[in-house]
Amino acid sequence: MLKALIFDVDGTLADTERDGHRVAFNRAFAAEGLAIAWGEALYGRLLSVTGGKERLSYFFTQVRPDLRPPGDLEAVVRRLHARKTALYTDLLKSEGVPLRPGIRRLLVEARARGLLLAVATTTTEDNLLPIWEALGPGARAWFSVVGAGDVVAAKKPAPDIYDYVLARLGLPAQDCLAFEDSENGLRAATGAGLCTIVTVTDYTKDQNFDEALLVVDHLGDPGKPLAHVRGVPFTRPQLDVDGLMQLTQHCGDR
Repeated sequence: MLKALIFDVDGTLADTERDGHRVAFNRAFAAEGLAIAWGEALYGRLLSVTGGKERLSYFFTQVRPDLRPPGDLEAVVRRLHARKTALYTDLLKSEGVPLRPGIRRLLVEARARGLLLAVATTTTEDNLLPIWEALGPGARAWFSVVGAGDVVAAKKPAPDIYDYVLARLGLPAQDCLAFEDSENGLRAATGAGLCTIVTVTDYTKDQNFDEALLVVDHLGDPGKPLAHVRGVPFTRPQLDVDGLMQLTQHCGDR
């Protein structure tokens, strides 16, 4: 029986990568006096590395070591990431959080139907504050468990963050559904035994989602029906709780 829904954040709850995190990284570089700007194409490549600090380290060691700032790299990365996190929060507060279509609707319905909600993300918990505000008053309390940031050592595609969330929910994987937007996220969720629905973004639409239960462009809202990309058959114009219950019957097929 379906008892809980577990959500990734960036690209899943909200479309925050291209015009949120990327912009905040570039503003952090500028604030530090670094002549670095991550364009959309480069940022898409960097998204293969999960975690902001890890992404910075990868850039300075593997992509552009010639742009590496002087000093201890770990300390530089911590400083840059802290500045980026503050800039990201300011950016979303001033310009708003672009929630993915259907997210607020599904969360409200799931709570009304007695399902537990949880978050499993590599982003830091400070980055979630604008998301809670966008969802509505008291939204943080909607989620029984929030697994975020460095609460586990290994980031996605390792399953650790999902194992962490499942342990704190006190539920087996077969009683839950995960929602992701990327191949790394899908690998993490399925590695923890979770049946997973993927909502693709422009950055992730061409990634490998063969192990997903269902792949759609978003969750759907009144007047904005979802598009079925691939996966098990699904004809509803939006993902609602009844639709999710039907989908779980196919979990063994993936």
